[in-house]
Amino acid sequence: MSKLLYPRITIITPSFNQAQFLERTILSVLDQDYPNLEYIIIDGGSTDGSVEIIKKYEKNITYWVSENDEGQSQAINNGLKRATGEWVGWQNSDDIFYPCTFRALADTAKKNCESSLIIGNMNLIDESDHVINNLKYVVPTYQSLLVEGMVLTNQAAFWRRSVHEKIGYLNENLHYGFDFEWFLRVLKIGRATHVNQTWGGLRMHCQTKTSQFQKLFAQEYAHIREGRHTSKVQLRLYQLRRLYLMLVRGDFAYIYRGVRRRLSHK
Repeated sequence: MSKLLYPRITIITPSFNQAQFLERTILSVLDQDYPNLEYIIIDGGSTDGSVEIIKKYEKNITYWVSENDEGQSQAINNGLKRATGEWVGWQNSDDIFYPCTFRALADTAKKNCESSLIIGNMNLIDESDHVINNLKYVVPTYQSLLVEGMVLTNQAAFWRRSVHEKIGYLNENLHYGFDFEWFLRVLKIGRATHVNQTWGGLRMHCQTKTSQFQKLFAQEYAHIREGRHTSKVQLRLYQLRRLYLMLVRGDFAYIYRGVRRRLSHK
């Protein structure tokens, strides 16, 4: 099928010593069978067999390199600087895309020409890809992201390349909240679209940053919020907004499960 019928999509995978999961990440990209894909892997000098896995698939990888870098945000930036796709996303080396995600993105992009950012829903998964929890989102705004935190996820998010050409790259001085700070900048200048489909899987395991460094995440998020006004009233308003949009969408079972979880934790 002609590539001209599909916008080029660039996927960047920052990689460092996660050979246990890397192959599943790579296959989740390549098995999309998307006809106009640019796939870039930036490895930070792995020594655990990751490079051998990358070489196994290098004929289907547009560009890859393995060399020392200053961390995940720099690796992603190095990939962004090489990206030529109309739409861009990154997938971490322990996370996955679900089948048909790229075609769903392309179809959505055709219908939403004004959107700068398109997001889907996400599963939390374990080391064996089993679903722990399904996370559903609504259309994010700058204020909802600022007040509520990460109400979207890079595992299921794509943006126009013109966005990072306009706002710049990830802040390499941040180690835990660089995605939060960057998506704030994206939503400050652009409009988002949400697709009520599960596009990505975030893997929870003992080495996941979100599992190990919750306190450091909170500190960096607080630093990012400095100078940007938020309040408990705003938080409640945006939580009600999210609830309303989910009710309108008909996500009654999802809301019911969420209420039950909250009550069980009290």
